[in-house]
Amino acid sequence: MNPLHATSAAPDRVAVRVPLPVGSDYTYKVPEGWSVPPGALVRVPVSGRELWAAAWGAADDDLPEARLKPVRAVSDMPPLSEAMRRFVDWVAEYTLSPPGAVLKMVLPVPAALEPEISASGVVRAKVWPEGLRRTGARERIWARLEDAGPMSVAEAARRAGVGDGAVRGLLEAGALLPAALPRERFDAPDPEAAPPVLGPEQAAAAAELRGRVGAGYSVTLLDGVTGSGKTEVYFEAIAAALRAGRQALVLVPEIALTAQWLERFARRFGTAPAIWHSGITPAQRRDTWRAIARGEAQVLVGARSALFLPFADLGLIVVDEEHEQAFKQEDGVLYHGRDMAVVRAHVEAIPLVLASATPSLETLANARAGRYATLTLPTRHGGAELPTVKLVDLRETPPEPLPGGRNWLAPPLVAAMAETLEKGEQSLLYLNRRGYAPLTLCRACGHRLQCPHCTAWLVEHRDRRGSRLQCHHCGYATPLPETCPSCGAEESFVACGPGVERIAEER
Repeated sequence: MNPLHATSAAPDRVAVRVPLPVGSDYTYKVPEGWSVPPGALVRVPVSGRELWAAAWGAADDDLPEARLKPVRAVSDMPPLSEAMRRFVDWVAEYTLSPPGAVLKMVLPVPAALEPEISASGVVRAKVWPEGLRRTGARERIWARLEDAGPMSVAEAARRAGVGDGAVRGLLEAGALLPAALPRERFDAPDPEAAPPVLGPEQAAAAAELRGRVGAGYSVTLLDGVTGSGKTEVYFEAIAAALRAGRQALVLVPEIALTAQWLERFARRFGTAPAIWHSGITPAQRRDTWRAIARGEAQVLVGARSALFLPFADLGLIVVDEEHEQAFKQEDGVLYHGRDMAVVRAHVEAIPLVLASATPSLETLANARAGRYATLTLPTRHGGAELPTVKLVDLRETPPEPLPGGRNWLAPPLVAAMAETLEKGEQSLLYLNRRGYAPLTLCRACGHRLQCPHCTAWLVEHRDRRGSRLQCHHCGYATPLPETCPSCGAEESFVACGPGVERIAEER
């Protein structure tokens, strides 16, 4: 937190960008003897409170010095790089967002800028204090902490299945001792830990990506069918960045950030990557942000917001499943993570890899226009074959009618399901229509029942209580009427089309 030593030419005022939805930077006074270079992370007073913000350069106004408030502190975290500041400015201008709102995405964890203080935890004492009564809860805590290192009060309570108060009681009684919790470590991935065995197509694509690392800005579409080994190929690009001593960022849709992906990474590089998404704890966010800014975390995999982290030396960006709509940010600053990844790669002068089995139309258009390079993996790795897909034409093999109603499953599908069940295997039927029927019509006049609020067609649901109509847009629900509101015909409504409930009726 000590400010940098000033030089004789150090300016006495600085433009500061605060992480608030405001459109301009504020001018602050630099205390005598301090140096606040562009990008420095500073704490400044704003409207009666203090916020962590970023110095954005020299102030170019002529405000009277008496009106200026001083910078309160300078963080010991590395300043934001010139490329990072250009990226923030570009995103703000392109998305028509206040620059401070974009900076808020860069500084989402104010605690990461505070002085580091070792968090306090507990550890078991060597002996049980004389005279301290033993209870079932206390015995469980004592047993769970045997041969265990320092842990937080909450973690000790969780392991013992007790409340935090029971752990604090033992701490006050001397059965537990205070201990500093270790800061989360980010082990360096080893690019030589377990090199994969690649097929000819994979090896050629991996060589192309490795050659782009360190060669400046480029965008490459890695287009491969499912199971073709796209992940192993871009892992080789990550390995090349690690060998060059640079960091790598992998953006994935949050739903795709699974334990299976992390296990594949750990097998390849010998350790797990740093992680950034909405599910990590505030403490993990703080430690990860610091590790990224200091260059201690060399590979980070995360959701779209990870694109705005201040990497110390970013050398590669990968956007996996680049076609996914989950990369769109639809509140606050509106942006598409894939497109902003292209911009960040450009300002950082580094390669970007867009991986997908079904590339988006935008990416395909850029690739065909020559703006993006394309690497294609048309076959599955290791001789694996794609599953057989057959289309059933209902005009040639119509479903057989059932007594009292219509059947919706074609005979070839029914036969295939029966064969699968005889083998003891499972079948999955997918129909993207909830309820019993998506549309309800009056036989007499053709009137369609629709929602009175949003005019969407009401979907019929059936259960033991009878039939009800529901709008899947606003939640409106009503029982099936006995008469048509248009012509007054009684019991004239008929369900049109199948939903999952109607398919489930077929045996």
